[in-house]
Amino acid sequence: MLRIHFSDGDLARTRVAAAPDPVWEIAASLHRLQSRKGRWAYAGWHRTARQQLRDKGLERVLRSVLLPLYPRAAYFPDFLTPADAVGDFDTGMESIVATPPQRVLAELAVLDRTVGAPAWAGRLTGLDARKELVGMLRAYHAAAVAPYEEQAQARIEAERVARCRGLLDGGVEGMLSGLGPMLRWRPPVLEASYPRQTGDRDLYLDGRGLTLVPSYFNWGEPVAFADPQLPPVLWYSLLHEPGPLDAPYGSDASERPLTNLLGRARAVALRAAATGATTAEMARAAGVSASSASRHATALRDAGLITTVRHGPAVLHTLTPAGASLLRAGTGGPG
Repeated sequence: MLRIHFSDGDLARTRVAAAPDPVWEIAASLHRLQSRKGRWAYAGWHRTARQQLRDKGLERVLRSVLLPLYPRAAYFPDFLTPADAVGDFDTGMESIVATPPQRVLAELAVLDRTVGAPAWAGRLTGLDARKELVGMLRAYHAAAVAPYEEQAQARIEAERVARCRGLLDGGVEGMLSGLGPMLRWRPPVLEASYPRQTGDRDLYLDGRGLTLVPSYFNWGEPVAFADPQLPPVLWYSLLHEPGPLDAPYGSDASERPLTNLLGRARAVALRAAATGATTAEMARAAGVSASSASRHATALRDAGLITTVRHGPAVLHTLTPAGASLLRAGTGGPG
């Protein structure tokens, strides 16, 4: 178990990341390729990614370089998932290249003691070798991660809406209380399920706060940096519970009454609003243009089923009580 200790100052500095961490998603997706755990949730991705990696000639790189550096085990080097990569892939890649050789060597030594480092790993203390590694990571990301970025962003936006509701209802502690089955808030400690082989750990935030990063490809236990001196970040799984962006609508008998009443696209838009959705997210979920999604949102709003608020340059649609009641009656869903 990982125990994260908060002070009042830490609670004030805790936030949920606004975007996926593309460099962490590389690591988490590599872990998905090494495990059958949760495979059902990634079955389509697994087939497509494997085919893309074959087509791009990256299978040898995957086997001989990436999987040995990112083992699904008790440890892999922290420098491979820099804290400044949230929402910025290029910055993350630059941070890997800029890692001091002494840190690379120290973390590879931990990898070697823990699960065994590949024989060539020591070369990564050299700048040219790290640049070569980053080239491989960019190629892997383009083939296996980038095609799913919009889907990941939509799921993370829905997660942020859910956490904001917890924040409005109960402050930061209310937000922390709703993080899911792998995380338990026992004031002033957030307990995170952790792989058994890592043993128990205590992380004292010491006024630095915590960045919570929902992860599309992470499955199961949350993950934090092994080095407690690094910025406190906790990546946690969305667990891919059924949601508006995960499956086509109207395919299940329980959804047909709502589809028959509203039409398929409008029913999808209403379902998307259950966790909060922008017009663009409604459009992606329903497979329609942005202008069509806007018309569906207007019709739902005029009927008193959703409410709309401006969020920066976009608008966010959420259910009204009437919309939630209709959704429950029509689908048995989470309204």
